[in-house]
Amino acid sequence: MNFLISLIALLFINTPVNSTTPNTPSIERTAPNRVEITIEGSDQMKFNLSEIKVKAGDTVVLTLKHTGKLPKTAMGHNWVLLQSGTDVKAFAMEAMKAKDNDYIPESDKIIAHTGLVGGGEETTVEFTAPGKGEYDFICSFPGHYALMNGKFIVE
Repeated sequence: MNFLISLIALLFINTPVNSTTPNTPSIERTAPNRVEITIEGSDQMKFNLSEIKVKAGDTVVLTLKHTGKLPKTAMGHNWVLLQSGTDVKAFAMEAMKAKDNDYIPESDKIIAHTGLVGGGEETTVEFTAPGKGEYDFICSFPGHYALMNGKFIVE
């Protein structure tokens, strides 16, 4: 047990939590109703963004980049935007059963999602921002939602 705790602690030592590539904005409005977002996930199970703000009705182009090196079978990441009020833990437990679908269960709780990527890979999803409110986003790979989550705020 101590070995496992030491291993987990080692993964998180000296890992920047909110780093982005210098001079590269993570969220950029490219037109009046269009926003392009790049979010990174790492081998340390962290997103580089914990909050994303957009306007209701915006066309959102979200790119998920896996900045780590581990394959998706060991450390896969996806990005899932959930309906407001969704029980995140219950959704994550359901997602664990959807291995054959990149851990995306059949659910009316999902607004948008990416596919699953491994180290060095990226994927993009385009969707229309929902109505004003606060929504949760997570990585639904088993066990990741507790650390890889954030708020999608629609103004």
